[in-house]
Amino acid sequence: MASQQHTTLYDTQALTRVLDSMALHLANRLTGAAAITLVGVRRRGAPLADALLTRLRPRLPGMTIDRLDLLIKRYSDDLALLHPETQLTEQAGQAQMDLSGRVIVVVDDVLYQGFSLNKAVQYLLAKGGTTILNVVLVDRVCATLPIHADVAGLKLQVAPGQIVECHVPPFEPTFQIVLVQPGTA
Repeated sequence: MASQQHTTLYDTQALTRVLDSMALHLANRLTGAAAITLVGVRRRGAPLADALLTRLRPRLPGMTIDRLDLLIKRYSDDLALLHPETQLTEQAGQAQMDLSGRVIVVVDDVLYQGFSLNKAVQYLLAKGGTTILNVVLVDRVCATLPIHADVAGLKLQVAPGQIVECHVPPFEPTFQIVLVQPGTA
């Protein structure tokens, strides 16, 4: 069995600066909004949404910013297809949710082919959303669906067989981005 090569592309210090920059760009897009809902795509999008919320509050004083999470699953962490259809599991209290009049910001770790963000956008549109922004830590610039990141911390074009892993606490001990390259036999 061939071993994989793991290369740290961005460490905690670099990613802290990336999040600061993302929050600045996002705050500029949100100025003047009546109300905002920050939506984390679980797993790793949720703590990233929390980190952005912490950075947005001082930049948007007095702004009402709500937080919620969506449980969406298609791939495992190694990009193996888990579900032929992207699955969104509606959580308690979300069935009657009304997002009319709010700017909705969907936060995820990686924009790969676009299936998870597309599922989130479709769900949020059905809940009354009309203005939806997509925010990702990493845009792989290879989405196959007509979906894009309005704010991307990083754009990484890597070979199709390579995996961009976002290590985000509390799921991993260290905040970093790692490139995983397949080993050779």
